[in-house]
Amino acid sequence: MRDVRLLLLSDIHANNTALAAVLLDAASRRYDQVFHLGDALGYGPNPREVLDVLRDLDAVCVMGNHDQMLLEYVDGKRATRDSVVSLALRWQIERLSERDIAWVRTWRDGIDDPDVGARYRHGTPVSLDDYTDSVAAAREAFGQWQGRLGFVGHTHVPAVYATLNAPTGEWIKGQLFHDGGSYMVPPTTRVILNPGSVGQPRDGNPRASYGIYDTVRSQFEVIRVAYDVPRAQEASLEAGLPQVLAARLAVGK
Repeated sequence: MRDVRLLLLSDIHANNTALAAVLLDAASRRYDQVFHLGDALGYGPNPREVLDVLRDLDAVCVMGNHDQMLLEYVDGKRATRDSVVSLALRWQIERLSERDIAWVRTWRDGIDDPDVGARYRHGTPVSLDDYTDSVAAAREAFGQWQGRLGFVGHTHVPAVYATLNAPTGEWIKGQLFHDGGSYMVPPTTRVILNPGSVGQPRDGNPRASYGIYDTVRSQFEVIRVAYDVPRAQEASLEAGLPQVLAARLAVGK
């Protein structure tokens, strides 16, 4: 296994204000490689800026459901709807270049990394769209996937789900990280790790959330970062995006 520190970002949702705060914090912690676990786009006012930053970081990006929906709108494969999701994505399409769209098309629905021994995917280790949001969902994912280390996003809630085969059968436990924290991955445990959302947390804590995984120590750390929420809200409202998208940033929902 490679000895690296992975910077894990997910669900930025075109919120460059939050992303900038996260990267400023992460710069003091050292990392070797950046992975984005899906949904760079959707909801927010800064799609082009966020893609520029991810490119500059040489981030490895996997496809999220909002990224996929945006491409479907571009290709005329999705019917237009009067919803905040649709309105935001169609607004973003008008602000992205052909180069931006071409890059998003290269993002894969899941990546296996043999050097780290990990799988990176948006929803669960076996799905782009499903949520790893409960012990029951984790049990189902573990049943379909035999890997040891899975990194996911999609829920906007930082969490660890772990499974261990014991004499009494398979034992599965979930742990949330409302205020951040660290988790040491035991050597015989299989885990699904979620760093939470950079741009739109949904666990009642409005602070941006990201993760670092240290392969030497087998340690997963979730970091929560305060950012200028009023500035992000102002940018969203000035863009003419639905007011609910700005309002929810203040409450982390």
